[in-house]
Amino acid sequence: MQPAYTHFRDNIYRFYLRLVKRLSDRQVMAILAVIVGLCAGVGTYIFEILLHVIRQFLVDWLPVDHYNLLYLIYPAIGIILASLFVKYIVRDNISEGVTRVLYSMSRRDSHIAPHNCWTSIVGGATTIGFGGSVGPEAPIVLTGAAIGSNISRLARLNYRQTTLLLCCGAGAALAAIFKAPITGVVFVLEILMLDITAGSVIPLLISSITATTIALMLRGFDPIISVTLGEGDGFELWQIPLFVLLGVLCGFMGGYFTAVNSVVARMFRRMKSQYMKWLAGGVLLGVLIFIFPPLYGEGYEAFVSLMHGDTETIFDKSLFYNWSNVEWVVLIYVAAVMFFKVIAMSATNAAGGVGGTFAPSLFVGAFTGALTALLCNYCFGWELSLVSFTLVGMAGVMAGVMKAPLTSIFLIAELSNGYGLFIPLMIVACISFAVNYYIEPDSIYTKQLHLRGELLTHNKDESVFVFLKLDELMETDFVRLRESMTLGDIVHIIASAHRNIFPVIDNFGHLLGVVQLDDLREDMFKREMWGKPVVEYMIQPPDRILEKEQIQSVLPKYDQKNTWMLPVVDKDNRYLGFISKSRILNAYRQQLVKISQ
Repeated sequence: MQPAYTHFRDNIYRFYLRLVKRLSDRQVMAILAVIVGLCAGVGTYIFEILLHVIRQFLVDWLPVDHYNLLYLIYPAIGIILASLFVKYIVRDNISEGVTRVLYSMSRRDSHIAPHNCWTSIVGGATTIGFGGSVGPEAPIVLTGAAIGSNISRLARLNYRQTTLLLCCGAGAALAAIFKAPITGVVFVLEILMLDITAGSVIPLLISSITATTIALMLRGFDPIISVTLGEGDGFELWQIPLFVLLGVLCGFMGGYFTAVNSVVARMFRRMKSQYMKWLAGGVLLGVLIFIFPPLYGEGYEAFVSLMHGDTETIFDKSLFYNWSNVEWVVLIYVAAVMFFKVIAMSATNAAGGVGGTFAPSLFVGAFTGALTALLCNYCFGWELSLVSFTLVGMAGVMAGVMKAPLTSIFLIAELSNGYGLFIPLMIVACISFAVNYYIEPDSIYTKQLHLRGELLTHNKDESVFVFLKLDELMETDFVRLRESMTLGDIVHIIASAHRNIFPVIDNFGHLLGVVQLDDLREDMFKREMWGKPVVEYMIQPPDRILEKEQIQSVLPKYDQKNTWMLPVVDKDNRYLGFISKSRILNAYRQQLVKISQ
């Protein structure tokens, strides 16, 4: 199987070389961007068809005027099927798609496994189709990124070009699912943090436009969130204080979103058995969806109905169907759905489902904006537009959760077929971003990567350090001395050693100190001193480096202690090796050249 695949790949590469031998690098990247966009657009279409078929088979035939017990079991079935698919067929982690893409860029030379070109589609559609309260965007982004990465591998491109095609695939997939090409480009520049240059933006534009065109050809021109601003939905100056208030509320809802996601994830990680995760996730999700049917799947239909003032539709198939005309019940119901959506999303992912946080953040934002408008309308008799407040709320929570105000602004502007809400979008997105940044500086995608020092940013110095790995920089060819040794023992060792520093360890491998050759010179030629214990020459190193420490935190130690060599130990102080400052700086220069070419 493998030789056949290798032969096929080599044939493709030879054919590719014949096609592009007279083209410049930029022309080649433009052509490859078109191919990536075509594949990403088709992949998105396949995902939506599969999701539609599953949902049509499971729930579209259910009556809307009373509750249905099937909601109690559907989510558990979807989570179990997705988990088994990942465990026995995929045998790889395909959850948290955007985070996986960021990790591949920083730790895997932008290489993504070929199976991700289709496995995220199957896993995501199964999870969402059976009711998993997550979004399709993360699986789609991972699919698009995998397509770009593997097309680059077939063309045998370097790291910089591979990263660019990976980003082209991710942006194209997002552009195709929302039919919003500008959003796809801004998403890559803001969240995947690709450098903004003409050489990178043009292929991004090409791939996003290509994927959007494919989406329009295959699925028509109706956007995934169909909404058009009417006469009473425009922005008015007197509403600015309300939009400022909405921005603050969205910022706090973004903080709630991130905090609850982390808490639920930790709770499920404590469960050692996958069966317990299935049981807990299935029961929790099933009960929530049974009580609040809008939590089923990504929930686009629910908040589209809400933004058009159709509050009755969100009560379809629920226990509260007959109360849908009571104002205080509507307010409580909308608020409950808004808060429980985050719990449902977190439980879906933590229990083994495949999905993202993109759509849930839009969902929570839509309900936040709608709740604000409904409260003002019911309590003060105002006539605030549900459409405008719902759309602006979507941008607000998304900007806070993802730390991506530009992406949220352009997404909603493109979805609403115009820029009539551009000013309130900017107000709410910026205020929400500022409030949420004060609460939590990292986005929901980047928090764990940032803590582990695996996150690429627009700061080139920091990004270069992300690629440097401590274990690869560590030197281990130092002669180890035992605490029981004498100066005479060291003299015989020095004859064949090529280092001028020696670690001293005990019988359990713990680092006791170091001995420097310069400290031995005076006595090493005096035989009468050879019986002197080695510990009398031992000194403590200026500092120690922990084996999992980030390179960014290691470098200041050399300057603070005015040294060029430091030992590396594990958490129990067992000696592992040495790292020199010069070795780090050399590796930094080499990596800088690599990612710049």
